[in-house]
Amino acid sequence: QVQLVESGGGSVQSGGSLTLSCAASEYAYSMHCMGWFRRAPGTEPEGVASIDRDGNVYSANFVKGRFTIAKDNAKNTLLLQMNSLKPEDTAMYYCAAEQISCWPVYEYHYRGQGTQVTVSS
Repeated sequence: QVQLVESGGGSVQSGGSLTLSCAASEYAYSMHCMGWFRRAPGTEPEGVASIDRDGNVYSANFVKGRFTIAKDNAKNTLLLQMNSLKPEDTAMYYCAAEQISCWPVYEYHYRGQGTQVTVSS
């Protein structure tokens, strides 16, 4: 069974930080790819970052140097550390898992319910 439950979203001011967590079922965590995508109201979804079982990381240009994706294998948890947040990062952030291709993340077969991130200027 695939279960992905996000947490850690919230409201922060520009320049602030948040860490998103995604608690995954054993089956979901065993998939080849896990990642994050986001979607703001009225926009298309955007891939944020993903990581495969070998630890290879794929990320969008807009997050490089600011966001870090990581896996906590002891807790079956996917993390997204977000620093230097900007108002344009405001969106619903979704955790997702996929067996085949690691990009784009918004096309993954399995996803959670999302956690809202709001960045004010």
